[in-house]
Amino acid sequence: MDIKRLIVAVAMSAMVLVGFQYLVPHPDHKAVTQPAASAGQDTPATASPAPAEDRSAAVEAKNDPRLAIDTGRVSGSIDLRGARLDDLVLKDYHETVKPGSPLVRILDPRQDSQSNMVEVGWLNIAGGQVRVPDANTVWSADQSTLTQDQPVTLTWDNGHGQVFELVVAIDQNYMFSVTQKVHNHGAEAVSLYPYSRVDRGYTPVETGGYLVHEGPISVIDGRLDESSYKSVRNGAVPPGNLSWNKPGTGGWSGITDKYWLTAVIPQQDSLVTGSYGYGPEPGHEGVYQVGFTARTPEVIAPGGDGVTESHVFAGAKEVPLLEKYEASLHIPSFWKAVDFGWFAFLTHPIFTVLDWLNTLLGNFGLALMAFTLVVKGLFFPLATKQFRSMGKMRQLQPKVKAMRERYKDDQMALNQHMIALYKEEKVNPASGCLPMLLQIPVFWCLYKVLFVTIEMRHAPFFGWIHDLSAADPTNIFTLFGLIPWDPTHISTFFQLGLWPIAFGLTMFAQQKINPAPAADPAQQKMFQLMPILFTFFMARQPSGLVIYYCWNNLLTMAQQALIQRRVNAEAKNPVVKTSQPEKPGFFAKKLQGMLERQAQAVQNAASAKGKAEGKGKQIEGTVIREIPQAPETDADKPAGTQGDATSATKPDATTDAGGAPATYTSPRKGKNQKNKKAREQQKAALANPSAGDGKTGGNNGDQGNGPNGDKTGGNG
Repeated sequence: MDIKRLIVAVAMSAMVLVGFQYLVPHPDHKAVTQPAASAGQDTPATASPAPAEDRSAAVEAKNDPRLAIDTGRVSGSIDLRGARLDDLVLKDYHETVKPGSPLVRILDPRQDSQSNMVEVGWLNIAGGQVRVPDANTVWSADQSTLTQDQPVTLTWDNGHGQVFELVVAIDQNYMFSVTQKVHNHGAEAVSLYPYSRVDRGYTPVETGGYLVHEGPISVIDGRLDESSYKSVRNGAVPPGNLSWNKPGTGGWSGITDKYWLTAVIPQQDSLVTGSYGYGPEPGHEGVYQVGFTARTPEVIAPGGDGVTESHVFAGAKEVPLLEKYEASLHIPSFWKAVDFGWFAFLTHPIFTVLDWLNTLLGNFGLALMAFTLVVKGLFFPLATKQFRSMGKMRQLQPKVKAMRERYKDDQMALNQHMIALYKEEKVNPASGCLPMLLQIPVFWCLYKVLFVTIEMRHAPFFGWIHDLSAADPTNIFTLFGLIPWDPTHISTFFQLGLWPIAFGLTMFAQQKINPAPAADPAQQKMFQLMPILFTFFMARQPSGLVIYYCWNNLLTMAQQALIQRRVNAEAKNPVVKTSQPEKPGFFAKKLQGMLERQAQAVQNAASAKGKAEGKGKQIEGTVIREIPQAPETDADKPAGTQGDATSATKPDATTDAGGAPATYTSPRKGKNQKNKKAREQQKAALANPSAGDGKTGGNNGDQGNGPNGDKTGGNG
């Protein structure tokens, strides 16, 4: 492999892909666009349902009544003060791989310094006087525990004729369904705006960097919107403290982390306004609010009921599960909660194949190795072309080196001669890099899959690798655990595990098998340092990625050996391709037969016409050309009628010497006959030397030197 071009291609591609993520900013919503209210339509009284003083009172409440939640995959509780879903633990996921590690907590109560919760409720229209539930409202439940088989109904009576209900259910995974009901027992109609939203009372440390989006996210009218915490915080505008809003139909909205998602999902046929906001709150640095509010108020007549349905997702971003919800609940682009990036059209299918292999083999590491085999098989033709191109370039290196020595002081002349050399040898220097460039997006998408999908989180391999999403835990600077100290406190440079070392060795072996082309000593030293630099770089990458590259390097070397064997075999036994005559097709045969029949018919007609008119015809294909008869000369006469050129008389043009009609003989046929007679006479002269020299006959009928010279004259 041409290491120089490989390094340049990888470096340039990494700069483009990573630089694109850094340089292209995420949408920054500085201005808030308020949807215009239609004629006669009321607007919500406020975009922030709970006043600050009510929230302060809620913070102080530490012994609120709670409704327990217990299913196969989650456990937690609902705070009956405010009907907030603020306590949820995922039973299938732990914080670390260490024994006894706590379960992942995805929702936290308001009293916690890092609160994360879901609220549903109603807002009054502007000027409305209906008493609606708030953060201090204490609800009553008809059951003590919410399970996947037992929904719970929460009830609250405002004392003014309206009874509010929340019917909460959960499936066997992470999806809650919430039905909001209002029973109007009053004498007047009431108008309310249902809403649902996610509140986060802190700014988390973003673990994914620029590779993974973390923060507010939504899909409204089929369009994905991702905003950073900073843009929401800086763009919040009083009095509603909104940073962004967008009217639409259905969709979903929430706050995402690298592996977890909390989202609210309205009815997909309802008119809603999605919004991001950030507001101050006592006891917190501020609260991020992401959710939906109905665009039109729900009007409940006296004695009537108002019903609104919505869903809440709180759990792990498992791609198959998200796709299942997308299909069953018709949630648009719900799988996009997993940040597959700009190349999602390629990253998503790669994940699907990996997940299928993981299900088949039972180990994500083995699935990764099997996928590498599939990729190598698909790109084998490109790899063959790349290797052959590099082989041609390697053969030209002596000539290139000689040119560099000859034109070392004239760069322009050197470039011109090198271009001429490449044209003469029919070699394209870029053809070796093109296959590599085509493979780089696949490698990048694979890296993205390994980095963002939860399926590789805490996925074990063999030996000491218990988490493919984490770096290799071994360290050569501690003699792999023999020295009880942690040098990474000094610098992360002092973290070098066994798998990164194995990767460096495979890269070094590749360099030895495919030495770098002729270069100056500085470049050669740089090439020799590349395995060391990449070893330390890969030491901090996920171990699954390092294992993939080690396995890929081994397969690449085996692939090159196979291609080299094929090239050598072809060189020893070149295959000579013999060109076979092309057989005419059906229509060609038909056309050829038609033309032959037409030519035969024309020839027959011409022959008949010639006999009738006494004129000769020449047939050329299907074209008939009349040839006028020239007067006969002595050369055209039969040998018995020829005489002295000066005394011969010309017979009539239409009769021969005996008066019979003349038969036309074409000039070519007559010439052939005379040549044949001349050859016969020459043979006779050679056989009888005593005869006259018949070869002295001229073209004008001159007499020969022998007795028979008058007979050998003519056209020669």
